[in-house]
Amino acid sequence: MASTTLLSPLGPITVVANEHAVTSVVIGQEGGSDSSSILDHAVTQLTEYFAGERTKFSVPVELPGTEFQRAVWAELQTIPFGSTASYQELGVRAGLGNAPRAVGGALGKNPVPIIVPCHRILAHDRRITGYSGGDGIPTKEKLLSLEGISYR
Repeated sequence: MASTTLLSPLGPITVVANEHAVTSVVIGQEGGSDSSSILDHAVTQLTEYFAGERTKFSVPVELPGTEFQRAVWAELQTIPFGSTASYQELGVRAGLGNAPRAVGGALGKNPVPIIVPCHRILAHDRRITGYSGGDGIPTKEKLLSLEGISYR
């Protein structure tokens, strides 16, 4: 495992990767200063995202978790830049039925936020109900604003 830190509008972000994929993104935490092709690729893409030049990530990610979590995270990756879904919609789209609390729990365990865009999930009435990355809801508000997404 290797890690590197980039400075972003959200503060420091640490990216952790193995030789094949990004395994973790930690918002608001400083980590290492390693270099590898995967880390360099991730830092480039995140920098482009924050500069408004990238709307989709192609860096490989490794997402260990339960079958339920992996289904939620896979569906998250289909939500385009600037778009949202509700917790309930995400559960249905992932083939998991109407389970908004369980979906919220899976989102909170997402090891690769931003790249796997859990910030694009809102309550059915477009309210922000939580976010586990960085400073929580203020971090989610910044990410939504960056993508031009309106919320309540």
